[in-house]
Amino acid sequence: MQLGIVGLGRMGGNISRRLMRGGHQTVVWDRDQSSVAKLGEEGAVKAADLADLVRQMDAPRAVWVMLPAGAPTEDTIQQLADLLEPDDVIIDGGNTFYKDDIRRAKALAERQIHYVDVGTSGGVWGLDRGFCMMIGGEAKIFERLDPLFACLAPGVGDIPRTKGREGEHNNAENGYIHAGPAGSGHFVKMIHNGIEYGMMQAFAEGFDILKTKNSTALPEDQRFDLNLAEIAEVWRRGSVVSSWLLDLTADALVGDPALDGYSGSVSDSGEGRWTIDAAVEQAVPVPVLAGSLFARFRSRQESTYGDKLLSAMRFGFGGHIEVPK
Repeated sequence: MQLGIVGLGRMGGNISRRLMRGGHQTVVWDRDQSSVAKLGEEGAVKAADLADLVRQMDAPRAVWVMLPAGAPTEDTIQQLADLLEPDDVIIDGGNTFYKDDIRRAKALAERQIHYVDVGTSGGVWGLDRGFCMMIGGEAKIFERLDPLFACLAPGVGDIPRTKGREGEHNNAENGYIHAGPAGSGHFVKMIHNGIEYGMMQAFAEGFDILKTKNSTALPEDQRFDLNLAEIAEVWRRGSVVSSWLLDLTADALVGDPALDGYSGSVSDSGEGRWTIDAAVEQAVPVPVLAGSLFARFRSRQESTYGDKLLSAMRFGFGGHIEVPK
């Protein structure tokens, strides 16, 4: 199949590469022409601008927008809407607020253009590991684009099958789902990221306690000079808290035990805030998720060792570089 991709940053470029590995064709554009040129050398069809991208695609077209939420995505979708034709598809694979998806889908439907929102998880590792995708939009369009999603997804891999699942592996077991109508994909991804905040915060606080067990504020006979890299490593081996986040923690600690390479000023990219807003709107108590968001706010005033660990995990899975204070 053919897919247009707008935005060739940490994830957009690798989405193009993974699709090309699977035999699909990508038509690519980015304001950074060096990114376009590099992917062109790897086999992608280069576009000079959005109009050129649309011209080089066969109808019905599908264009994946992989840009920061807000104005960059909003403006690009508006421009594409003026260029595309009825039965074409616009896909937003960034971290958009789900209510914006609902609004856009309604507006584009008036032009007979389809809209699909894809909550995409996988970060800088997606090229090799695959991307976990939570997809919202019309069922018939999901089915039309299924070969692309199947190529991008991780696949069944070597993860043991969940007890009770039988027969042929379904989409969820391959790493992607049709969550429901427009907005549902980003809503599920939003909650995913809210949970991620809480899990990361739990590791950060736990390792902060381990680190300060050698503090001079404690009586000398109660101090332990613990090897945090070894603790992270042993927890990876059969512990109930083993996870990809713990893997990233172990990677960071073995390379930089003091975490001096990380600022500890932890950013939040919006999804945590939206998760708390949804919880309030639906009257669902989420003390852990709320606390993890507020901890990030606090980290920008006075950071701890645990905050540096949060920075290390964010860099590990997403390539996020925190701005030093």
